[in-house]
Amino acid sequence: MLTTNDVARVYDTILSTPGMGETVKIDLKISRKNVLLLSNVIERGLTIQQGDKSADLLKSVPQENLEELKALAGECLNKAGLIELSEKLSLLGNLK
Repeated sequence: MLTTNDVARVYDTILSTPGMGETVKIDLKISRKNVLLLSNVIERGLTIQQGDKSADLLKSVPQENLEELKALAGECLNKAGLIELSEKLSLLGNLK
């Protein structure tokens, strides 16, 4: 069985292979509901708490890549016209 460090090393190896840094154009057509869900999943995934096994994996990812993922989530919300709704839902989530 692989340890968390082993998994992090495998991901680091995959992310550093030739061609992984190249930009890819993706034509994606999804519902607004799924845009909202995808954005939420990205945001939650990037804010994993210390002690979670996934947090060790994210430590090996350069901060620049994490910022690109945040930007992607924001861009998807913007293109779907859901930024304001997402912000209001976040405020509701913070109230509990």
